[in-house]
Amino acid sequence: MSGFDKREESFEKKFAHDEELQFKATAKRNKRLAAWACEKWGKPEQADAYFKELMAADLEEAGDADVVRKLMGDFIRHGVQVSEHQIEREMNEQMAQAVADVKAGR
Repeated sequence: MSGFDKREESFEKKFAHDEELQFKATAKRNKRLAAWACEKWGKPEQADAYFKELMAADLEEAGDADVVRKLMGDFIRHGVQVSEHQIEREMNEQMAQAVADVKAGR
C-alpha cells in the first residue's frame, strides 16, 4: 500500500468516525428535545415514544428543518405557544450538551 493509499484510508476512517459521532450526538439531542417538548405539554411519560417520532422526522431531509417543523406542528397541536426561535435555541443548547456527552463517552 502506497503512502497515498494509507493517507486516503486514514481520511476515510476519520470521516466515518466523525459521522458516527454526529449521529450519536443528534440522537442524544433529539432524546432531550423529546423530553423537553413532552414536559411542556404536561405529558413527560410520552417522551420515549415522542423521541422515536423525532428520529423518524429527522431522517426526512438533511439538516434540522424537518425536526423544527415536526416540533412546531406538535406544539400547535398541543395548544402550547412556542416560537420557532425558542425551538431552535433549545435545539442548539441540547446539541452542545449532546456533543460534550459524546466526546466524554457518555
